[in-house]
Amino acid sequence: MLILLPPSEKKSPTAAPAIEVYTGVLYTALGWSTLTAAQRKLAHSWIVIISARYAAVRPQDPIEPYKEKINNKEKAPKVASVLNGIKTDLIIDCRSSTYQTVWKSPTEKTVEVKVFTHVDGEKKIVTHMSKKTRGEVTRHILLAGIDIKTPQELLEVVSQAFTCTLIDASEKEPWVLEVYC
Repeated sequence: MLILLPPSEKKSPTAAPAIEVYTGVLYTALGWSTLTAAQRKLAHSWIVIISARYAAVRPQDPIEPYKEKINNKEKAPKVASVLNGIKTDLIIDCRSSTYQTVWKSPTEKTVEVKVFTHVDGEKKIVTHMSKKTRGEVTRHILLAGIDIKTPQELLEVVSQAFTCTLIDASEKEPWVLEVYC
């Protein structure tokens, strides 16, 4: 399994492992410091963070704090060189749309996590709080400790903590896990 995360605009002021440099709402919700050593080990093998400066990093990779926007043309080959070499049955895509354009994952094994809410009985897209929810979903997956191999297994695990719906992939679009908060 591979979990793709975006970076955080909010960062710590000092160099540290990537998971500690990124301090935004997604990373706060993920709660790295409260994970066990075994859960952190899983996270390091399952998570790749797409970075405007560093292309693709694992949680424990040391990085310097930075402030820059991603240059998709420049970073795309570097991200692809990392991600194309990872053999996995399932890709859980928690990236924002900006970072999704850097690397197109194989649709047949990708599940894009999208966050919604219900307002007056209507489904509405959630923007800012989607980061928090994606962090909570990632945390829940890590706490489960299961190497999820299919979109259906992902639905089974995530639906233990969230109301969600799985939308089938098409020829051109990945699977979508709609998570409601």
